[in-house]
Amino acid sequence: MSRTLAPVFSLLLATAILLVGNGMLGTLIPIRAGLNGFETATVGFIGSVYFAGFLLGCLATPHVVHRAGHIRSFATFCGLASAAPLIHALSSDPIVWSLMRVLTGFCFAGLYMVIESWLNEQSSNETRGRFFSAYVIVNLSALTVGQVLLNAADPGGFVLFAVCSILTSIALVPIAMTTSVQPMPIQSTRIDIKALYALSPVGVMGSFVVGVANAPFWTLAPLYASESGLDTAGISIFMAAAIIGGAIAQWPIGRLSDRMDRRRVILAVTLGAALGEVALALAGMSGSVVAVMAAGFLFGIFGLTLYSVVVAHMNDHGQSESFVAISGGMLIVFSVGSIIGPTAASVGVSTFGIASIFVVTAAVHLGFAAFTLYRIVYTPALTEEQRVDFVAVPVAQVQPLPTELDPRAADDPPAEEEIVTENVDGEPLDTTA
Repeated sequence: MSRTLAPVFSLLLATAILLVGNGMLGTLIPIRAGLNGFETATVGFIGSVYFAGFLLGCLATPHVVHRAGHIRSFATFCGLASAAPLIHALSSDPIVWSLMRVLTGFCFAGLYMVIESWLNEQSSNETRGRFFSAYVIVNLSALTVGQVLLNAADPGGFVLFAVCSILTSIALVPIAMTTSVQPMPIQSTRIDIKALYALSPVGVMGSFVVGVANAPFWTLAPLYASESGLDTAGISIFMAAAIIGGAIAQWPIGRLSDRMDRRRVILAVTLGAALGEVALALAGMSGSVVAVMAAGFLFGIFGLTLYSVVVAHMNDHGQSESFVAISGGMLIVFSVGSIIGPTAASVGVSTFGIASIFVVTAAVHLGFAAFTLYRIVYTPALTEEQRVDFVAVPVAQVQPLPTELDPRAADDPPAEEEIVTENVDGEPLDTTA
């Protein structure tokens, strides 16, 4: 295994460093915003604009890389992204913070797309699965370490922001020093959301719902934990518990979805996510630290696993050469939901309290569960032969999914992909699910 991963070690190391820093920053921002006296609605808006920048970065990065190449593009994104945490520390103006979050989202979308396209170039059909597994392990481990590092200094000071900046800068070193040949420019993929919805309404709506419901968790849960009586150490453990819950549950839930109508698993996981959110709301009002931690872990099991099953269900309706186009479309839908979610969830906080954010997201999940149940009842399931194997994806926090690295993707996808709506015999695919 170590020999297999040797050609991409520098890329995985850069990913780990970036994720430790950005995962840490993602939790530090709402904590510091609370200390600065920002309104919860303002914190929600700051979380929303991160994903707006992220979406813009996904759309713009292929053009940037085509002009400057992978290494120079990576260096540019790193330089801009490393400046943003320092500006957060120097200013307490919400407008400045919002602009910095847009910039950070834009830059990190570019950074991850550069790494992932490079990993894909280094992989083959024989090694792609191992590369993908290593990428997921690095993702989950680095996010957890990032939460633990919050305890290194006072969140009200300068040090933690400086650490985030330093880590982002250091991540440039493995890329700048790599001996790997730069890959071909990132290819633009034509996305047709209407065609995606025709392929699978449950898949598209599920991606949107995950964005609407999960983005408020990453943006506002640290404030919720703080108001529930947790200190910085407790907040970091709470966030890590959710990440670990999602990591543990991905494979068993995914493998179960390989053995039955995947929509039934989506329905069960969606209801589980709503249950976790109700538990979070009740735990927050109870004042019990143990209850808050347990509820966070429960939400992680279901809420942070749903996207993987939704992606697998969506790919059931495509062909291997369309997986990158499908995943790209899913990412756009997810990002739009993530832009809406934090601001919408924070609207009622001033009236109903911080725990109301989970009441809102639970309602979103319950609405999606009703939609999924309707589709199960009135449309036929795919046969076992039509379903693709489940593949665990990184817990979607602040980065795109490695769409090109997905082992289900074709080794050499076309330069400009379209959603495939016919099977190999020229017959229309089942678009009823």
